[in-house]
Amino acid sequence: MRTSDRKYELLLAAVIAARATSFMFNKLVLTEMEPFNLMALRFSIAFLFLLVFFGKRLLSTDKKTFLAGAAAGISFFLVMTAELIATKTVDSSTIALLENCSIIFVPLFQAMLLRKLPTFQALLGAVIAFLGVACLTRGVGGFSVGMLYGLLSAVLYAITIILIANLSRDVTDVLQMGIIQVLFMALCAVICAFAFDRPHLPYHASHWPMILALSLIATVFGFTLQPMAQSRVSAERAGILCALSPAVAAVLGAVFLHEQLTPFKLLGIFLILLSIVLPYLLPAKE
Repeated sequence: MRTSDRKYELLLAAVIAARATSFMFNKLVLTEMEPFNLMALRFSIAFLFLLVFFGKRLLSTDKKTFLAGAAAGISFFLVMTAELIATKTVDSSTIALLENCSIIFVPLFQAMLLRKLPTFQALLGAVIAFLGVACLTRGVGGFSVGMLYGLLSAVLYAITIILIANLSRDVTDVLQMGIIQVLFMALCAVICAFAFDRPHLPYHASHWPMILALSLIATVFGFTLQPMAQSRVSAERAGILCALSPAVAAVLGAVFLHEQLTPFKLLGIFLILLSIVLPYLLPAKE
């Protein structure tokens, strides 16, 4: 692997780790705010921050970059919608695990797009992931609607990873694409907040630091730079790095939210992380 590509992988790893903090903050803020309301505030603050520092750069955005950012933003908004609905009723660490089963879907979806059978490694990973989810649901008292939304977010996230991997390679400026992406996430969230929620600011001052962390750490850094990182990283490689997300979320959830790690849940975590890593450790057969 070239040194330049390794730098982009490190950037993507940092981006994923930063976004993993959102599971904990979302869980805390959703006690008093609706999902669309929270997203509207979070993404609007993030875009205004980006506009202050990169507003002049956006003036040169071409049509292709604008459309790529719009597509990525709408796709990520759908991921976040499923994630936040799930987070209202399910532990943050559990949602992180379910959402990052997306890496199992990435090679399967790509095989469908290329019209060829998935590799043995991809199928093996899918089976192990299924067993991990089964243990995870047993460890938290059974399957629920919230966990169904968590799995939906995994499917949508896999689609988003593939989408960004393809779009980011063809745009003129990947940073412009990332900023436009955040803009469309904010627009979608604001529209849905007025349509389905009751827009309001946080009632408790203690929630503002969490919202700012969601805006600046998990969004400005965590979302804006993903297209830049993925422009030199394959979709499959991006997927394996997603293993960082449930690990970070599980630690934060246990330390700050006092979420229990039962034996079945620990086994589920192990199997899901194994399923994520195993297909890329085994040599692929041509």
